[in-house]
Amino acid sequence: MRTLKIAAAALAVVVAAPAFAQDAPAAAPVETAPTAPDGSRAFGIEPYVGVMGGWEQFDNQPNHGIPRALNANGSLRNNYRLAGALVQGVVGVNVPLGPVFVGVEGNVIKGVSGNINWEYGAAGRFGVRAGDSGMFYGKVGYQWVEFDKFPAYTTGNRNDKKYDSITYGIGTEFGPKDIGLKGITGNAGFRIRAEVNTYSNFKSLRPMLGVITHF
Repeated sequence: MRTLKIAAAALAVVVAAPAFAQDAPAAAPVETAPTAPDGSRAFGIEPYVGVMGGWEQFDNQPNHGIPRALNANGSLRNNYRLAGALVQGVVGVNVPLGPVFVGVEGNVIKGVSGNINWEYGAAGRFGVRAGDSGMFYGKVGYQWVEFDKFPAYTTGNRNDKKYDSITYGIGTEFGPKDIGLKGITGNAGFRIRAEVNTYSNFKSLRPMLGVITHF
């Protein structure tokens, strides 16, 4: 008889268990951390380095900041080129803030043709993050430019070959998923950068293209 009572009690517990489970309050949903459009962390620090190549053309106009290379008779000296191909190294840090980001960046540039010798500077960046590892940004900073030694006849100081001024630029970066490569490097890794900068009051135009490595 006691065995029957125990079996009946066990059966009652089994029958009542589903109903009790339905009456129990649902578990609170697990909160997930916010993410940027590419699925990476919305907030953090992203250091990067990169190599770029491009071209810069300085205006060769009177009273425009950069000395004009002239012949002895005052005519423009065409074989002195205030333009040329460049190789640039960059290093910087992005600080993601949800769908936007801010950052700082330094650069060193070496001229490989023409009479631009060295450039170096620093800039701040601000932009929006879009797609998979993509971003659009603007930048403003300060740039120093050193030309090769000017010929004997120039306007301004004949011995002065270094100049400095504010620089502005716009650009974009896009990662592997954005160009159809299935995100082979994930949320970090290589990104292609294209940007255009100008020196001072639009005294030069510098388009650049290269590869940036994010960590």
